[in-house]
Amino acid sequence: MSNVEIPAGLKELLQGYTVEVLRHRPPNLVKFAVQHFTQILENQRNDQRAQKCSAKSAKKGVTFETNNSTKDDEEDEEDNDSEYNKSFQVCFLLFKFLSFTAVCAEAYNPDDDEDDEAEPRVVHPKTDEQRRRLQDACRDILLFKNLEQEQFSEVLDAMFEVLVKPQEHIIDQGDDGDNFYIVEKGVYDIFVQKDNVSVCVGKYDNKGCFGELALMYNTPRAATIIAMQEGALWGLDRATFHRLIMKNNAKKRRMYEAFIECVPLLKSLELNERMKIVDVLGVRVFKDGERIIMQGEKADCFYIVESGEVKIMIKSKTKASQHNNTEVEVARCSRGQYFGELALVTNKPRAASVYSVGETKCLVIDIQAFERLLGPCMDIMKRNVSQYEDQLVALFGSSVDLKH
Repeated sequence: MSNVEIPAGLKELLQGYTVEVLRHRPPNLVKFAVQHFTQILENQRNDQRAQKCSAKSAKKGVTFETNNSTKDDEEDEEDNDSEYNKSFQVCFLLFKFLSFTAVCAEAYNPDDDEDDEAEPRVVHPKTDEQRRRLQDACRDILLFKNLEQEQFSEVLDAMFEVLVKPQEHIIDQGDDGDNFYIVEKGVYDIFVQKDNVSVCVGKYDNKGCFGELALMYNTPRAATIIAMQEGALWGLDRATFHRLIMKNNAKKRRMYEAFIECVPLLKSLELNERMKIVDVLGVRVFKDGERIIMQGEKADCFYIVESGEVKIMIKSKTKASQHNNTEVEVARCSRGQYFGELALVTNKPRAASVYSVGETKCLVIDIQAFERLLGPCMDIMKRNVSQYEDQLVALFGSSVDLKH
């Protein structure tokens, strides 16, 4: 790209796109980019048509007309094509830039760090009270849900407390990434530069995390984060983030990408969509007879059986069992099968209890990732609702509506 002349307007286009991404948080950045820039091109063409109509209206007072009007029309069309081509070239270069960024995202290869084991473990001493607050702040952080207990403990050891004051800049757009941050308390506004003006595009209000993208993809900070009040953050340095989070994700991808491709439910997803699911998977191991889901409780996750087996039990509706809460087995799930989706699809409490049969290992997807990543599979899961109802009718002899 050393000989490529960057056209005027590219910076503004990039900034505008970044603002819209931060506003809408789209799950697929490429599709969103296509929609965003297609709309910009359409708006430009509409503006040109409007200008052309205005110019023609101004000419209506002229009584002497020649073939010049046809020439003008042709010239207008040529100008439109020229402007359209320029816009297309800018967008083409933009997509080259995005592709280049995607290549840069591969620049950090966790497998290249052969000397990781020799690196000293980072430890920032904490009081019991600090560690408790840190664990609370980390409870809903997706990046940490996939770590083994030993790795998670090492992350907690390496994190350090950051007390902030009002108007303090935590990170600045364009800077190199140094730390990943988790919000414990406080309000933090997100600003992006657009046309040399800082635009607030969102905020973190006493929860959330930021700063991981620059560390994961080796790119400059995409936004500025400013504290609006006194608050507290927990930081994790770049080296520890790479060694634990990135290497864990790479290892997990190698372990589970083949397995995920064999799960019937996920076959309708594209490869990149399946890989996103791998990135958010958690792993839980259950002992024989251990209850995984309890009927009536609020749903918070979805399960795929990796190894072992589970049995799905529902409280019987017969008169003889009304007072002793007898559970009846309605189904079993083994490797590659899934459960726990029903309550998430219907937005109702758990309709059954699930128990491990022998030692069972399950992959877990929390409700946020389920809603964000499994949209294409929703129709399949909704069809299963009627199948469950048919099974219950066969068992209990009466209709059971799981949707209500």
